[in-house]
Amino acid sequence: MQKKIYVAGMFDGDTAKKVENAVRAVSGVTSVTASPEKAQVLVDYADDGVLSAINAAISALGIDVLD
Repeated sequence: MQKKIYVAGMFDGDTAKKVENAVRAVSGVTSVTASPEKAQVLVDYADDGVLSAINAAISALGIDVLD
């Protein structure tokens, strides 16, 4: 499955890289691309059961999930 997660507070490439690493560490995530220009994180994952863990990983970095 694939989902675009819109965020606030991810302003540069370094922060985007931290978001990618945090989301990639979530079990069930197969790929992730964070784009500060679009204020979104594109995530491929196995099933909807990991969405809360993905959102929590992003939020733990001080980034607001706007979904």
